[in-house]
Amino acid sequence: MDLDVIFLGTGGSVPSARRNTAAVLVRRGGDRLLFDCGEGTQRQMQRSVGLINVDAIFITHLHADHYLGLPGLIKSYEMQDREERLTIYGPPGLRSLFAALGRVIGKPSYGLELVELNRAESVDFGDYEVEPFEVSHRIVANGYAIREDPRPGRFDPEAARALGVEPGPAFGELQGGNPVPGRDGPVEPGRVMGPDRPGRSIVITGDTEPCEETEIAAEGAELLVHDSSFAAEEAGRAAETGHSTALGAAELAAAAGVGMLALVHISSRHFVPDILDEARTAFEATVAPRDFDLVAIPLPERGGPELIPNGAREVPGTGAGVQEPR
Repeated sequence: MDLDVIFLGTGGSVPSARRNTAAVLVRRGGDRLLFDCGEGTQRQMQRSVGLINVDAIFITHLHADHYLGLPGLIKSYEMQDREERLTIYGPPGLRSLFAALGRVIGKPSYGLELVELNRAESVDFGDYEVEPFEVSHRIVANGYAIREDPRPGRFDPEAARALGVEPGPAFGELQGGNPVPGRDGPVEPGRVMGPDRPGRSIVITGDTEPCEETEIAAEGAELLVHDSSFAAEEAGRAAETGHSTALGAAELAAAAGVGMLALVHISSRHFVPDILDEARTAFEATVAPRDFDLVAIPLPERGGPELIPNGAREVPGTGAGVQEPR
């Protein structure tokens, strides 16, 4: 099952020439989940993967740079004759926000469902879930952990043959968790299947200072996408505003044992290579994606997360432009 993360907006609260406001698109198989929708997000989609129909939107908190793109995206979907109902998740206060935006958004023909999520109220997508957790910002705010269900262990065909199970449909039944006839009676899957293998996980914090809830949610995650609004010398300002330094994010990533740390919400006043150098003193596997970069997350036995610069540019004729120093 393919799993990747596309960075549509990696900048701070004000868009710059090269970095838009917050938006991250997670693609898993055929599912498309959007996390935050800063101003201009639909344009960022058009410049990369196209204006696709997302299956759900998750808003981390109700600061404008994380939701101002919603009215335009919602209206564009209506102009495109979207038919599928769209569910938007967010922290408490989401419904009040949409009541205020009602005169702009109207009532889309495809229908909107608004769901306010509190800590640990997970959203089930079948073989994976999205679970909110409480981060530490100036207002009520959610981070989100996308977690796959455990996968079955490896099948041992030689052990199955030794128990009298013939290759063919019976092998598939065992791998599906069902007992089958053997030489000396029923063969249970546990006799020929290894232990369950963990699923992959991605953690997206939105705006936050480093906190225990994030460290717990991110433990062992393949990818942590974390606020990095300030340089280490601005630690006091970061604490006052409920944001993180890049170094603080990196120290948390090291403590949580994540596979890769992606720094976002980077202010245009910072030189990104300097921010990266600070973070890598605490956690070497740190990247600072630009808009339209992609992180591919293979199954663990096939390797670790990989940053693909400009990897989301799938629409012909968009042009990559000048790349920002890393």
